[in-house]
Amino acid sequence: MASEPVSAGLAAPALPGFWRRFFRRKLATAGLAVLVLIVLAAVLAPWISPYNPDEQFFDGLTLEGAPLPPNAQYWFGTDLVGRDLFSRILYGARTSLVIGILANGVSVLIGALVGITGGYFKGWASAALMRFTDLMMAFPALLLAIVLAAMFRPSLLIVALVIAMVNWVQIARVLYTETRSLAERDFIEAERALGAGTVRILTRHILPHLVPTILVYSTLGIATTVLLEATLSYLGIGVQPPTASWGNIIFENQTYFTSAPWLVFIPGAAIILLALAFNLVGDALRDLLDPTQQGHHG
Repeated sequence: MASEPVSAGLAAPALPGFWRRFFRRKLATAGLAVLVLIVLAAVLAPWISPYNPDEQFFDGLTLEGAPLPPNAQYWFGTDLVGRDLFSRILYGARTSLVIGILANGVSVLIGALVGITGGYFKGWASAALMRFTDLMMAFPALLLAIVLAAMFRPSLLIVALVIAMVNWVQIARVLYTETRSLAERDFIEAERALGAGTVRILTRHILPHLVPTILVYSTLGIATTVLLEATLSYLGIGVQPPTASWGNIIFENQTYFTSAPWLVFIPGAAIILLALAFNLVGDALRDLLDPTQQGHHG
């Protein structure tokens, strides 16, 4: 068939060779190591956390009622009500990862459906989908997320859905452009001439070309969702206390920034580290999986 050479060209790279090229990149390897450590810490939080993250300790405050600095008993110190900050950071990692993965998964799904549908089908449906996408892109994502979050009672699921509702537009626009270009290629026209249906063309010949882009955006998008969740929680309209979130840990303790800087610095550093790790891994995947980049990177 006319499509056989194309399908052969889309075969996924051999895994050993892929990982060899991936691990040649020191920054990407470091990012992956950080991600593995954070995921393990989040998954194992109930077992490695020294204290209940919501428990307030009488000896967790000074006689003046101030938080304790990092010490042998409380490794990251305590917060303004005497809770162990290390335990809350571990449980906050769970919240950030769950929201990041859930919100980004939903946004990628919505963006893929809108982008591929709009790119493959022509006429009023495609025009309507893309004008709606353009309209959503015109709104500042953070402002739109704040409005949506303020309309509903904040919870972990609601925050994830709110973030998904504002983050799908970028991948939708990218996939629309790629699908539009693929739909006009000669091998697609040959498939149509041979009687292939829409579903077969989309699943066998369009979607395989888009998998690298989807994988890259799935990775890079998690960093964006983690940062947006932290911002919403910092503004008080994200995940609500006592559920630990890196953003609301900063929000709760920001008044002590000058006298107890570790309460803001440690969760802030965790947010930056997680976002940076996802970006490093996502950049490496983009370089390795994008056919136009191959041959330009070691």
